[in-house]
Amino acid sequence: MSANLQKLNEHLATRSYVEGYTPSQADVHVFKAISSTPDAKAVPHVARWYTHINSYASEHASLPGSSTAGESFLGGAEAAPAATAEEGDDDEIDLFGSDDEEDAEAERIKAERVAAYNAKKANKPKTVAKSVVTLDVKPWDDETDMAALEAGVRAIEQEGLLWGASKLVAIGYGIKKLQITLVVEDEKVSMDELQEKIAELEDYVQSSDIAAMQKL
Repeated sequence: MSANLQKLNEHLATRSYVEGYTPSQADVHVFKAISSTPDAKAVPHVARWYTHINSYASEHASLPGSSTAGESFLGGAEAAPAATAEEGDDDEIDLFGSDDEEDAEAERIKAERVAAYNAKKANKPKTVAKSVVTLDVKPWDDETDMAALEAGVRAIEQEGLLWGASKLVAIGYGIKKLQITLVVEDEKVSMDELQEKIAELEDYVQSSDIAAMQKL
């Protein structure tokens, strides 16, 4: 029994297999009915399909499905009922998928990859933004106890604040200001609020100014 190659070629022009999305017994049935390798110029789609199904030669017996779907592509009167059934169902069920289905699958895979990337990014530790600040704290006069002033400033504690080195800098008339370095986490420490707390040391502090600030 020989295969109706031209009809099969038209069928495979828009499909990968005789039936379904994977190789099946329908492919094996038609494959075995073709006595020799199809002419790639005359029936290119059949030739492509034939080479592909041939690569499953060792698995033909284990492929799933029924051979009946392939009957419509085999010569002889017995092929007619199968052909009629296939023609009747062709408009209702696309057994071989479509570009829309392939696009939907591609979008699904893309969405999964984007979700996985976002999840990985969300779990990645965030870099903590910090700044190094040089703060000038001015006393009322030359009689202000600068040791007590500095002790009061350093006593201010809060999360994200770390006091550093300090020194006294002369500003004239025997008066010295406290110049102190600190490191702050930008999201946790407001410099305005910190300066308000320093201003509460009213027995010692006249004012405070930010002399320098640099991001780490």
